[in-house]
Amino acid sequence: LRTVFTDSTRQLQAADGSREAYARMEGDGSAGRDELGEREAEFIATRDSFYMASVTGDGWPYLQHRGGPAGFLHTLPGNVLGFADYRGNRQFVSMANLAGDAR
Repeated sequence: LRTVFTDSTRQLQAADGSREAYARMEGDGSAGRDELGEREAEFIATRDSFYMASVTGDGWPYLQHRGGPAGFLHTLPGNVLGFADYRGNRQFVSMANLAGDAR
């Protein structure tokens, strides 16, 4: 939750009255960054597709589907996802986006 609950998000939750419930889910904040656990790794390993988001050079979001046989997507150390990059339409939009902005 630390990844998505920014200060702005917490302020809107407080204004809406939902902050207390989410604060309990976050705990005391000492857990550091969100980590993928064994349960998540097992789920990811069975996927045969996923959607990957990146940001264009002009700051616009770009979303692309990636697919392959179950197991082509997996977890790597350091909270990283790895996948076999099968040859697709050879437009290289996502790869160009990631080269320009790692988000």
